[in-house]
Amino acid sequence: MTDATGSRYEPAVEAALGKLDLDAKTRLLAGQDMWTLPALPEIGLTSLVMSDGPIGVRGVRWTADDPSVALPSPTALAATWDPALARRAGRLLAQEARRKGVHVLLAPTVNLHRSPLGGRHFEAYSEDPYLTGAIGTGYVLGVQDGGVGTTVKHFVANDAETDRFTVNNKIDARPLRELYLAPFEAIVTNARPWGIMTAYNQVNGATMTEHHHLVNEVLRGEWGFDGFNVSDWMAARDTKRAIEGGLDVAMPGPRTVYGEALAAAVRAGEVDETAVDAAVRNVLRLAARVGALEGAGPVVTAYPAPLDGDALAREVARRSFVLVRNEGALPLAPGGTVALLGAAARDARVLGGGSAQVFPDHTVSPLDGLTAALPSGTLTYAIGAEPSDELAPARQGFELRAVCRDAGGTVIGAGSLPNGQVQWIGDDLPEGVTYEKLHSIEITGTFTPRESGEHAFGTRGLGAFTLTVAGRTLYDGVQEMGDEADPFEAFFGAPLERGKVALTEGVPVEVSLLHPLDQEHAAPLPGVMFSFVHLGPRRDPDELIAEAAEAARAADTAVVVVATTERVESEGFDRADLKLPGRQDDLVRAVAAANPNTVVVVNAGSPVEMPWRDDVAAVLLSWFPGQEGGAALADVLLGAEEPGGRLPTTWPATLADAPVTEVTPTDGELHYTEGLFTGYRAWDRAGTTPAYPFGHGLGYTTWEYEALELTPEGATVRVRNTGSRPGRETVQLYVAPVDDRVERPARWLAGFASVEAGPGESAEAEIPLPKRAFEIWDEATGAWTAIPGTYEIRASRSLTDTRLRATLTVEGTD
Repeated sequence: MTDATGSRYEPAVEAALGKLDLDAKTRLLAGQDMWTLPALPEIGLTSLVMSDGPIGVRGVRWTADDPSVALPSPTALAATWDPALARRAGRLLAQEARRKGVHVLLAPTVNLHRSPLGGRHFEAYSEDPYLTGAIGTGYVLGVQDGGVGTTVKHFVANDAETDRFTVNNKIDARPLRELYLAPFEAIVTNARPWGIMTAYNQVNGATMTEHHHLVNEVLRGEWGFDGFNVSDWMAARDTKRAIEGGLDVAMPGPRTVYGEALAAAVRAGEVDETAVDAAVRNVLRLAARVGALEGAGPVVTAYPAPLDGDALAREVARRSFVLVRNEGALPLAPGGTVALLGAAARDARVLGGGSAQVFPDHTVSPLDGLTAALPSGTLTYAIGAEPSDELAPARQGFELRAVCRDAGGTVIGAGSLPNGQVQWIGDDLPEGVTYEKLHSIEITGTFTPRESGEHAFGTRGLGAFTLTVAGRTLYDGVQEMGDEADPFEAFFGAPLERGKVALTEGVPVEVSLLHPLDQEHAAPLPGVMFSFVHLGPRRDPDELIAEAAEAARAADTAVVVVATTERVESEGFDRADLKLPGRQDDLVRAVAAANPNTVVVVNAGSPVEMPWRDDVAAVLLSWFPGQEGGAALADVLLGAEEPGGRLPTTWPATLADAPVTEVTPTDGELHYTEGLFTGYRAWDRAGTTPAYPFGHGLGYTTWEYEALELTPEGATVRVRNTGSRPGRETVQLYVAPVDDRVERPARWLAGFASVEAGPGESAEAEIPLPKRAFEIWDEATGAWTAIPGTYEIRASRSLTDTRLRATLTVEGTD
């Protein structure tokens, strides 16, 4: 269990601090390399290791040689509406972190879904601050139960990717407090996280790594946060403003605005050494908590019971799936035949793009899961439609290695690749390889085609490349920087086709991509980033759709899997629209016309438009479901398990309907002109009906809400399972003011709880009602203020499906 204040560590922290000179202190705050802080043997401090999350623990090396459990996306975890399950997920990640020698997980992301166009939408939890805070609290508690620190991020208002390094987000005090700061406050209060990560962006004119008011006065002062504050990578810009703004650690090291620059600023009288000491104390307190400081026992001395990663990944996935429509198609009737359709059914996307990526040792696709679960001869498969005609990192059918050579051509190291993407940052290099020695990298191996025909091959990245396939050199040249404003876009943006080769199904060929390194085309971080990309034979799209429709017509049920791609949802850019890529909408329409018993599975981390949703028998949202997604999908489709998810975010019918969409700054500023009205609050105000409302989700049984009783502690809601199957119900409480004394949303989520019951059985949900549910941030007084009056408390199945009501009178703040 995490400690409340860290006060028991202060003697050890002060003793260690007293032994350090200025240079050692500032070196500690600068970081040692991409992921670690330096060891200081003179005080018994070992090197602190950080790693990206949030769905797995990558470790300091981004390599398939050290695979990681891949849980479902954060949107999926939030869709479970279960903080206890989030805590178990956190414990598993702590278990993974300890295995990889990691002390601090760079997660969770608790920014809000302000706009459905946010490119990193899948990596955050919800549009609602209360739900976000509850799931984030469970996650942080679980990770820290396992003796591993967290860094709750990105503090604050990093709600979009466009110009994220420089944008100035202009937010009024009330929405800043009531929406964007609220999840951070809840987690700091209820989980006592050991770390916070400050964002790239500005808020109201101050960069977050230099934001004295929000960091020192609010986070540390009002909320009592006593953990360490680390910058997002490369976010720290100014030595004096950062240290005085409350930034403890500037990453990645060692060449940051701290280190020698900070020591020089102190010696020049520009920075008071007491500010340096305060930052070092926070880092030493973290070290004490995780057991990296001699003489200070760690917070956790007995770890939670070990968890099975595969089993938990499967459980989280099926509990996250949201059944938004079901006209009797699910669960599938026993003994029937199934046509599984869509490229995403065979090559599932199980996680989002960017720093959230890890390499699991296996993934279960929908085709894998249903093949294993259904009787032989009852399942057919057709591609139907490809999500993209763009080349992607080589994966299926490829057996690849990365071979490293020095300037003389001698091999100095090698590592396996799960796909054609080399993304070595910091110390990710294969064993024995250093940047000083590294002169060239060759991706080499074999490719065994799954289909005969013309296969396209290409490159992504900057610099010189020599691409050879089946003995033919397809490209030998240099790729220069184009018009990209962000250098990351050159490395992770559009791939370039270099040539095509006719290949035969099942016949392996040798492939090679040689990439000599040079400083002119170096990556924006210490590292190497480039890709060997591939695209299989393209058949006529109309023919593929026709084949799928014919397969659907011959089956009892058609299951179509549609998906987004890495070029649609990823860190680093925002979305242009909410459309499914490729001809996938046409595929669904054709299949639905051929078989009225069509089920559509949507493999996307965030909302997409579904213009065919009323023409199919069922729609199941599977998010990015993690490594066991296909197995979990089979569980749910066949009725072995119930889909347990509820929407953590409103799903619009079209982008044009969404009340808040803007993610692009004007003259460097993005004005949150909607104020308090984001998410369902904005939908209520606009009076527009979405495709599916916040909190919506169907199961395989039915529920009657029998009684709502308000108590001094909160509310008790009694529900009865009126169906023929056992089930789980998520009871949601919304507060709606009867009196319009101040500007407020029409209603807001104030609490929730899940109950289970068998057929005919009843269960009671005990749901606390926090006093904050009846307060606003008073800009005049700079304090939380209760608004007196009458409130309607609504016990609901979703925002728009209220079952019971009761009224409550609230007194004002004294």
